[in-house]
Amino acid sequence: MKLSAKNILKGKVKALELGAVNAEVVIEIAGGVEITSVITRESAEALGLAVGGTAYAVIKASNVMVGVD
Repeated sequence: MKLSAKNILKGKVKALELGAVNAEVVIEIAGGVEITSVITRESAEALGLAVGGTAYAVIKASNVMVGVD
């Protein structure tokens, strides 16, 4: 598989919460950094996601917003 995204971070699934429609996936990457994503439950099941399994966080964004108080 080839992707146009340049930010592809390999990690382990640390947590997976399956809801009726969506799933919340926490992927732990290097240095203990956690990335959380909400995907459809159907996608989580199709990917075979499971706690302890390997997964990739793929980030493609043309804009990153920054804010302060």
